[in-house]
Amino acid sequence: MAVLENDFLKVEISTKGAQLSSLHNKATQTEHMWQADANIWPWHAPNLFPVVGGLINDELLVNGKTYHMARHGFARQSEFILLESDDQHAIFSLPNSENTLQVYPYKYDFQVIYTLIDNALRLTYKLINHDKQTIWFSVGGHPAFNVPFNKGENYEDYYIEFETDEKLETHLLSKEGFFNGEVHPVPTPKNRLYLTRNLFDADALVFKNLRSREVCIKSDKHDQSLSVEFPHFNYLGIWAKGGADFVCIEPWLGCADTAGKHVDISQKEDIQKLAPGHVFEAAFFISI
Repeated sequence: MAVLENDFLKVEISTKGAQLSSLHNKATQTEHMWQADANIWPWHAPNLFPVVGGLINDELLVNGKTYHMARHGFARQSEFILLESDDQHAIFSLPNSENTLQVYPYKYDFQVIYTLIDNALRLTYKLINHDKQTIWFSVGGHPAFNVPFNKGENYEDYYIEFETDEKLETHLLSKEGFFNGEVHPVPTPKNRLYLTRNLFDADALVFKNLRSREVCIKSDKHDQSLSVEFPHFNYLGIWAKGGADFVCIEPWLGCADTAGKHVDISQKEDIQKLAPGHVFEAAFFISI
């Protein structure tokens, strides 16, 4: 466990999955992270690597070989090494191992780096290629934020506000979690996506063509807010478990398979690649 703290925030991160487990607003005494109720959804903010979303038959195809890979990859289930930690930052490392090579045939060091910057937390994904071949991968965040922020409020008092004018379209997922080729419009009056208990009945809302690179969780009842800024991420998922008091804001580089299209990892949608000896970094920010 690492604990970061400044005048604005106190943050706790677990070595299991390098997962952000607490984001405490010191001014309002508000806990912003979902507390992983195992009876509803047992996660706080899983880090997704080396895939985002589901694979057909839970199979990853790499250079003609098939590897078993669960939804969202293995990083969220893995024990990370805490390389560095002080009040302002922490670096977690997940290097390749004999176990990872059985399911993902690359040599690397995957790091998750947390940095406090005043009222913001920067979360950086860093991948170092130690292999002699190009690494293909996806990476993303899945943080779940408590909604409502305060006792006595209603979930429906809250909305997600987009940075710029958007004509939102969500790419629909099948019951198995694969894109089915359908696209539906999502109404956003005044750039606001109002939260309702049935908003995610058909699974996550997945946006692939956003102009916005920041969204904010706000309420009609007060001026408290939480923002997620994702300058380096192409796709955004928004999701909540039915009836649960949270909403996930999910910046992604990569996404689930499309039904009927089981392709090599190098051909997956929005896949990332990293040449031998090179380093990849992408960050998003959570601010209060």
